[in-house]
Amino acid sequence: MATAGISEIYRNVLGSDLSQCVRNSKVLMVGAGGIGCELLKNLVLTGFKDIEVIDLDTIDVSNLNRQFLFQKRHVGKSKAQVSRESALQFNPDANIKAHHDNIMSPDYGVDYFKQFDVVMNALDNRAARNHVNRMCLAADVPLVESGTAGYLGQVTVIKKGVTECYECQPKPTQKTFPGCTIRNTPSEPIHCIVWAKHLFNQLFGEADADEEVSPDTEDPEAVGTAGERAVQNQEKEGGTGGIERASTRTWAEDIGYDPVKLFNKLFNEDIKYLLSMDKLWKKRKPPVPVDFESIQKGCENDEKDADNGLQDQRVWSPDECADIFSQSVDTLKQQLLTRGEDLVWDKDDPASMDFVTSAANIRAHIFSIPIKSRFDVKAMAGNIIPAIATTNAIVSGLIVMQALNILNGKLDKCKTIYLNRQPNPRKKLLVPCNLVPPNPKCYVCAAKPEVTVFLNTETLTIKTLEEKILKERFGMVAPDVEIDDGKGSILISSEEGETDENLPKTLREFHVGNSARLKADDFLQSYQLILNVVHRDNLEDDVEFEVEGDLPAPKPDSPEPGPSTASEDRQNQPADARVFFLLVRKGPYANFQLLNYDCRSTAGLKVFTRICSVGDKEEVMVVDEPAPSRKRKADESELETREQQDSKSSKRARLSHAPADENDDDIIVL
Repeated sequence: MATAGISEIYRNVLGSDLSQCVRNSKVLMVGAGGIGCELLKNLVLTGFKDIEVIDLDTIDVSNLNRQFLFQKRHVGKSKAQVSRESALQFNPDANIKAHHDNIMSPDYGVDYFKQFDVVMNALDNRAARNHVNRMCLAADVPLVESGTAGYLGQVTVIKKGVTECYECQPKPTQKTFPGCTIRNTPSEPIHCIVWAKHLFNQLFGEADADEEVSPDTEDPEAVGTAGERAVQNQEKEGGTGGIERASTRTWAEDIGYDPVKLFNKLFNEDIKYLLSMDKLWKKRKPPVPVDFESIQKGCENDEKDADNGLQDQRVWSPDECADIFSQSVDTLKQQLLTRGEDLVWDKDDPASMDFVTSAANIRAHIFSIPIKSRFDVKAMAGNIIPAIATTNAIVSGLIVMQALNILNGKLDKCKTIYLNRQPNPRKKLLVPCNLVPPNPKCYVCAAKPEVTVFLNTETLTIKTLEEKILKERFGMVAPDVEIDDGKGSILISSEEGETDENLPKTLREFHVGNSARLKADDFLQSYQLILNVVHRDNLEDDVEFEVEGDLPAPKPDSPEPGPSTASEDRQNQPADARVFFLLVRKGPYANFQLLNYDCRSTAGLKVFTRICSVGDKEEVMVVDEPAPSRKRKADESELETREQQDSKSSKRARLSHAPADENDDDIIVL
């Protein structure tokens, strides 16, 4: 079809003014994966001509079933470059610029973001989302944020000073496990899987001292004579199990990555070492050591049900795990030698997945923990929620609709839209909510961002402050930190090597104590944050700091949550939670609108977490959804009190006074 004909179609569909605005706009798309492929196709077919797309990732064979701009011949190539080439086939007149790069690179600063009319996120990780959120706030450019998790999806619009930013509401922190639990006393399959992933890094990847896999002699439960005796016994036996005295990698290299020696060290010698720490097993079932020869002899008469179902979904027997462990060690050893650099664990690499599955299951067998299929281990180890192509397609369409509203100057028409798994009673899958104003206490978009951090100033180091608090928790890229005491003593500099000597020192050594204030600046993000330090001696084991207002982590056997939706929250309620629907109106003659609240009981204190907000409330009526657990009774008194204050007749009168409109009705049936 001729260009003139296509332009006529755009004018007929969008209108002359909006069509012209779309053609003249310049947009940035961050991410070219599941959502990104669909989004780029939609953009060029909607008439966008000036598009930049950035993605650091390359195409994997596992992407091909849902990322339709890619084909088998593209495996290993840049997602950004290939998506550009494929999208140009839909509209050769488009000007698409692709970057195979990291959006968090200093090359993409505030000035880079300022050139765009709209930024659209198609990302899959929180760190990058946080960064783009801050860059768009600094550049004052509208951002369309999105996310999918299986059949669930979400799209929202972020505009500086008008709406909540991505970080206005706290997100659940990713679940971590105490090191002593992983190393000494696992009790769940996920503990064994985490241990196996740590073992992979210790043997083949980039070793991290916090991911040690040998028995932890400093376990608080094992201190005293039991722990000391374990160390003494190990030294007397002259065993090679003192991994804390020689790195796991060094020891493995010394034995030539011999699979049998590795097996016996990890699953026999180290387990015996744990057993000698007898205080650990007073109230626990002790583990049972195994060695390579005995585990195969003990199972040599077992029938291997190799043909019963798919291989990935079948639970391997202990001797199969031993064989697969041996084979995967040999394969990974060759990969390490061939590449000449550390390996990175990849759920889509067969040898990596075999290693983690077999090692985790052998350890689970030793500790009498249920073992898992390769399929289950892959889901838990990779925090995988299966990607659904149609969900990505729907969400990408919603992104374009929101972008059109922005370009058309109709920000008031923009919504936060949730895609649910099941239709609501009005047969609708899409649930719109009004955009929420900024949180005045947000530590990112508030006028003067501040946050309170609880930590032990006598033990927390400057390195931990930089790496785990500022970079990992608060998403800074290159922070500069000084003490906000009028003197401006510098703790951390973004200039390489300038403050390296400070890193191993504690905050106390710089006279940072209780009630101290630290000023952190990230010039790349044009972001400044004040940290109010509160000294705490009694933090939980393995907890280095806590941030005021943080939400609890998700359950350990659950993948990290995707986008929050009302239906998802209702399906995932814990046993002590109830869902309330609050009908709200601003005045006696206004329509009722609805807020969905999740009510949890914590030490007798009611904690309401807002899921969907629709304006300021003056008058509230609670509509209770029956709770499925016995904990319902514990909450009855509060509901009864509210019901006494609002009789059934007054409820009927208030509800019938002004019926909800179409959009309100959509919200009411969340």
